Amino acid sequence: MKNKKILLVFTGGTIGSSVTAGTINTSSIAPYTLLQQFQQHDPNAGNVNFTPIAPLNLLSENLVPTDWTALIAAIEAANPGRFDGIVITHGTDTLAFTAAALGCYFHALETPILLVSSDYPLADPRANGLANFMCAVDFIAQQPQPGVFVPYRNPGQAMHIHQGHHLASSLQLSGDFISVQHKSYMQHDGAFRILHPRKPRQQAHYRLTARFSERVMLLRPYPGLDYRNINLDHADAVLHDLYHSGTACVSPSTGKHHALPEFIAQCRMRNIAVYLAPALHSPDAYQSTRQLIEQGVHVLWDLSIETAYAKLSLAYGNFTQQEEIVGFMAADIAGEHI
Repeated sequence: MKNKKILLVFTGGTIGSSVTAGTINTSSIAPYTLLQQFQQHDPNAGNVNFTPIAPLNLLSENLVPTDWTALIAAIEAANPGRFDGIVITHGTDTLAFTAAALGCYFHALETPILLVSSDYPLADPRANGLANFMCAVDFIAQQPQPGVFVPYRNPGQAMHIHQGHHLASSLQLSGDFISVQHKSYMQHDGAFRILHPRKPRQQAHYRLTARFSERVMLLRPYPGLDYRNINLDHADAVLHDLYHSGTACVSPSTGKHHALPEFIAQCRMRNIAVYLAPALHSPDAYQSTRQLIEQGVHVLWDLSIETAYAKLSLAYGNFTQQEEIVGFMAADIAGEHI
């Protein structure tokens, strides 16, 4: 391996935490434990020159969109083009959202960005953080390509490299990560093997500022959701999650306050746009989906819910005209569409 220059961005998370009296919390020492472990276990460690910065230090469940702005500002201030790659340590709880946000914002950056997390603090022998980190460094050395990626090894499985905007939030009660549709980009078992090829990058690039609106509300469907309980006073847009079939409740048989069409009508009266995701674009759709489309909502086809939220927050932070927002959301700027 030739000498590689890597910008190492610490943000906290479990990979940057330690355990004290049964409580896991971020630590000023833990990030450098990662570097010590890397020096001890990676035979090519001497060929890597890290430039560390720490713009954030939080458990990722506490992350808000303004933290993405701070993270991006720190990366841009470091002049990312002078590095062979960027590695960001991050917590697992909001990992998929941050990967999507960075994938959309840095869609024109030629320097690869890899987000690295750990399922346990690094002092725990079960932790996968070091393995994920070593894979990220190997990727920069052996597979230098633009984009945002997440190397992650689930317990008992091979190491997978996910495209950032295709990473789903971790599976319930396990902490395992998958790409949507189980289509991870690569597998790493000593060598990198492509599992599902990437789409070609788009030539057209958007000039964006690192502003993510906090006035985009994300709602999840569940049986009995009562829309009368939703306060829209601080919302410019609503992103409504859908069941896996691309559906949500449309029947007013048990009361119109349970039906999404009535909620859409209430939003329209307040000039609040409603977006739906995730939904696969296909010639056939359920009657409930057709009914929602007829309500004039914006369906964000072929996007994961995490990418839909991050990209929509970026859109409302950068554009004021509805036509601009809709056009930006429809454009496949970073290969984020499935």
